[in-house]
Amino acid sequence: MAAKKHTILIAGASGVVGKAATEYFATLPDWQVLALSRRPFDLPEGVQHVPVDLCDVQACQSAAANLGHVTHVLFAALFELPELVAGWRDPRQMQTNEAMLRNLLDALTPQAKGLRHITIMQGTKAYGGHVEPAPVPAKERSPRHKHENFYWLQEDMLRARQPHAGWTFSVLRPQLVFGYAVSSPMNIVGAIGAYAAVLREMGQPLHFPGGGRYINAASDSRLIAQAAHFVATHEVAANETYNVVNGDMLVWHDIWGSVAQRFGMARGEDVPLEMRSVMPQREEVWQRIVKRHGLRPLTLAQLIGSSWEFTDRAFAYGLTHPANSVLSPIKLHQHGFHGCMDTEDSLHDWLERMQQNQLLPR
Repeated sequence: MAAKKHTILIAGASGVVGKAATEYFATLPDWQVLALSRRPFDLPEGVQHVPVDLCDVQACQSAAANLGHVTHVLFAALFELPELVAGWRDPRQMQTNEAMLRNLLDALTPQAKGLRHITIMQGTKAYGGHVEPAPVPAKERSPRHKHENFYWLQEDMLRARQPHAGWTFSVLRPQLVFGYAVSSPMNIVGAIGAYAAVLREMGQPLHFPGGGRYINAASDSRLIAQAAHFVATHEVAANETYNVVNGDMLVWHDIWGSVAQRFGMARGEDVPLEMRSVMPQREEVWQRIVKRHGLRPLTLAQLIGSSWEFTDRAFAYGLTHPANSVLSPIKLHQHGFHGCMDTEDSLHDWLERMQQNQLLPR
């Protein structure tokens, strides 16, 4: 087999972003893809799995001995505490995410002499939206929001090392990520599909369980993968930060009827419901659905993980007048990347895929 021009190591390859990136880069003829994750998962043809726990220093060192040919790194690995939202400001979570990147870099950079680019992931928390309302639209030029966040720890690590290295780096900031993953802490697509299926099984219409209307936006994980390819291969992106969003707006109430239609349901009323506390109690209902539709034999906990809490937040549960939250994609477009996606179509694409793979019922 002829050697590939580039070799990308995707850390966190089994997550929502990492999985989409693994699939995308595997389609590019000049790229060899190494998928790093703790657990094995279904990989595209030609992709090599690198089983590593990034919290294990020795495991990183051992794996790096065989990674000297890596030219690019996409760091999409993420450690989240069970209490998802509270964990965003927990020092343990910050220290763990910092250590994961440090362990990988300490092991990899002495081996991979041809390393050219590193991409890390941030998000809307960079603008302090979980602390107070963020500017609309939020732009990369804004001063760093003064709150503790592992984003800053990872970014500062790269900025401190980069002047003495042969590689550059980029920071990508998606918003609400749509994609495909099992037991991800932030897979809102799976949570929406499972919620709809349970209500249908209980003979109810598809009520909207969140709070008041607000303008939001989303990022398709496939678009993030395309943006990762762009920043990895264009000099203009060296040491730059970019918002990566689909390009349109999202108001959940306005697309909720199309979700109901997908599951053959009537669009219900706005009935606030805290998913994190109620949905785990619907396991018996879910198992009936699994049996009737021949789905994969997973529990709700195995399928959705802590995404119920993430979905509560995305739906603004408990808030009558939630603040608008929109990231500007203009900088990335001005620098030459023009990808965009329709958010409603994106949501349905991923629901369809989960249905095709027998994770959600038709």
